[in-house]
Amino acid sequence: MNMWLGLLIPFFGTTLGSACVYILKNKNNELLSRCFSGIASGVMVAASIWSLLIPAIKQEKNILIVVLGIFVGSLLLLVLDSFVPHIHPGTKDEEGKESHLKKTTKLVLAVTLHNIPEGMAVGIVLAQAIQTQNLFSGLALSIGIAIQNFPEGAILSLPLKSNGHFKHKAFLIGALSGIVEPIFGYLTILFSNWILQCLPFCLSFAAGAMLFVVVEELVPEMAQGRHSNLPTLSFLLGFCIMMVLDVILG
Repeated sequence: MNMWLGLLIPFFGTTLGSACVYILKNKNNELLSRCFSGIASGVMVAASIWSLLIPAIKQEKNILIVVLGIFVGSLLLLVLDSFVPHIHPGTKDEEGKESHLKKTTKLVLAVTLHNIPEGMAVGIVLAQAIQTQNLFSGLALSIGIAIQNFPEGAILSLPLKSNGHFKHKAFLIGALSGIVEPIFGYLTILFSNWILQCLPFCLSFAAGAMLFVVVEELVPEMAQGRHSNLPTLSFLLGFCIMMVLDVILG
């Protein structure tokens, strides 16, 4: 039961974020979207450090294994980012024209793609927590990812609403974009016997994939435009929230 709770908590975060379409007005709010990206970035960076990299370093004497895991994870996201057609949240096509896939479809693909490493990270940490009988450490990452998913769900659903989709449809699309997290988390747990044998590499692999998402997608979005100080403060807020969660529950 606790395992399923840990897997579903991030999905609940995406669902709650997508529900912002029922609260916020039907208009684009660039600064709010950038602050959401800042919070998400801060949470993911802190989660990568405290929940993934520090445990990996403590268990692996050879630091090169951890470094290798970071680069392999980031390279996998680079490959997926190159081959899966998508646009970044809050951006426009370079030529201002529709491509073969609709913009809304590309946006959903982008968010869904970047939810995969988060689901894998939760699955890896939960698998370790189940083995050590310390589920609180697994829940810390789940709650942190859920907090990160709240603004991510809003970043997806609000533009869909602004582009003419009905509230219910925008909410449903935003919520379903997070379903890949419990799916990939559960698949990771299914292969936990193999994963736990090379746990430091797998932890750093998940960290590398998450850091790639932050640097490639979220940081450029939060830094563009005016008033970049507010998204920066939002980054620090997200970072501190995840750090405190990990220290208290870890």
